[in-house]
Amino acid sequence: MANVVVVGAQWGDEGKGKIVDWLSERADVVVRFQGGHNAGHTLVIDKITYKLSLLPAGIVRPGKLAIIGNGVVVDPWALLEEIDTVRRQGVAVSRDNLRIADNAVLILPLHRELDVIRENAAGAGKIGTTGRGIGPAYEDKVGRRALRVSDLKDLASLDGKIQRLLTHHNALRRGLGMSELTGEELHAQLSGIAPKILEFADTVFELLDRQRRAGKRILFEGAQGVMLDIDHGTFPYVTSSNTVASQAASGSGLGPSALSYVLGIAKAYTTRVGAGPFPTEQDNAVGDAIGARGNEFGTVTGRKRRCGWFDAALVRQTVRTSGINGLALTKLDILDGFKEIQVCTGYKYKGKPIHEMPALAEEYEHVVPEYKTLPGWCKDTYGVKDAARLPKAALDYLRFISDFLQIEIGMISTGPERDATIIPEATLLSRWL
Repeated sequence: MANVVVVGAQWGDEGKGKIVDWLSERADVVVRFQGGHNAGHTLVIDKITYKLSLLPAGIVRPGKLAIIGNGVVVDPWALLEEIDTVRRQGVAVSRDNLRIADNAVLILPLHRELDVIRENAAGAGKIGTTGRGIGPAYEDKVGRRALRVSDLKDLASLDGKIQRLLTHHNALRRGLGMSELTGEELHAQLSGIAPKILEFADTVFELLDRQRRAGKRILFEGAQGVMLDIDHGTFPYVTSSNTVASQAASGSGLGPSALSYVLGIAKAYTTRVGAGPFPTEQDNAVGDAIGARGNEFGTVTGRKRRCGWFDAALVRQTVRTSGINGLALTKLDILDGFKEIQVCTGYKYKGKPIHEMPALAEEYEHVVPEYKTLPGWCKDTYGVKDAARLPKAALDYLRFISDFLQIEIGMISTGPERDATIIPEATLLSRWL
């Protein structure tokens, strides 16, 4: 079991950063394979907090190779700013430990502008975009007019590509009442940034193939969550890329046969940022208590997260669509003190039982969750490192989730620190570790 894929099993913000960092110590290569700088991972190492958006979590570990794959859309200015930030925190970043796929698409200033103006114009129909240009960049990729990292190698050929891009964007800008753009300013911006980005550019699929054949352990780091997948999520309240585990293959250039184990990350409860259906949301004192205890604010946006009970029906669906082999359950300690804990096991729509999320968001918005009530525990689990020290009710809670999902719970997190982690014995994941 050489290569592990990590995906969020809910709507993102599940605590993937800590888990990926924990796993990266056992890996040789850490690959980011989709999304952009709209995702955020928070790592706490030796009491230093690192907030990463584009850089793979492995960058903070000496001796690891961090790779930004072709499935990622890269804002070069945001990336360089992030590199400067971690360097100021004592992290060495060079070509020795960071590579960027030369076929990765660039996010440009015009993408950010378009993202913001369209979201603001949507009024009540906003989908909660971060306004960082990720969606428009992916649109240009599919439209085959995007600029990629490799285009920075030949600045002389940029003018024609920029003009083709602006033919599309200026038509949009006219329709939205925005001023048109000329290519000279964008060319100058890209010329200035090119040498700094090309320092890290590489043919990533070939590099990864060499690493795999050399027996190196590869960790694939997903961003956001499976329920934000463009195909399998709560469309249209989703991100602009595929977040399922299979994207690790196409978003890096390494074939699917190289993916050994899929680890889904889920909180012991559920959160969501922005608009969209959320059946188990607790817009009440329970949700407020969970949010306060869990410090539920987005890493990138700072937006307050909506909070609710664990939705096992939803996670069961992500297990299927991502081929999840095991679950890492985070923030178990946040449920300390609840006398009773609810777990959603299915829904009703118009009085009829349903077991999966409807494809139509308007239907999912009106489902009624069906709950299983479990006893809570009134003991402190914060920082517990041994499953034997967990309260019986907490163990019963974990066992119920594992049995319902029919997968192993491979990791349990009881705090933000790296060592506040439990690895149950006799799991497939424990063999990798």
